[in-house]
Amino acid sequence: MNQMQNEHWENHWQHPKYRRLSMEQAMEIARGRVPGEVVEAELEYKDSGLIFEIDIRTNEGMKYEVHVDAVSGQIIKVKQD
Repeated sequence: MNQMQNEHWENHWQHPKYRRLSMEQAMEIARGRVPGEVVEAELEYKDSGLIFEIDIRTNEGMKYEVHVDAVSGQIIKVKQD
């Protein structure tokens, strides 16, 4: 994706109609469900809407993927990798 396309989409999601959680808020919600260190986090558009995919490694070394709805903050899925 080129710079102009990236800026277009970033501005698109900043519109009040598309208010969403910040990445930090989503990571806090995910760590509330699975305590540990966030090793990767990204915002993706899925069929159900905007979803934060947060990968967390626990103190025991287990890795989990937590999906957080970017608008409501609801945890949609927790999956052990």
